[in-house]
Amino acid sequence: MVQGIIDRFEGKVAVVEIDGGVMKDYPKSALPKGAKVGDMLIIDGDNISISKEGTEKLRKEIDDLMDELFED
Repeated sequence: MVQGIIDRFEGKVAVVEIDGGVMKDYPKSALPKGAKVGDMLIIDGDNISISKEGTEKLRKEIDDLMDELFED
């Protein structure tokens, strides 16, 4: 089982950044319905699911970094 983050979509392909920064392509049809850029995925063989906790944690980290960067 590995984790990845959806980096972008290119046509019918989702480009996913896997744990170590390796990019891997997955067919969009293999992803859960409603998956979007920035979602954290749990990939276990052919089973791919969205980690809602992981996605929220990532978004909070990004928001916090943005707040620090743009402080007055």
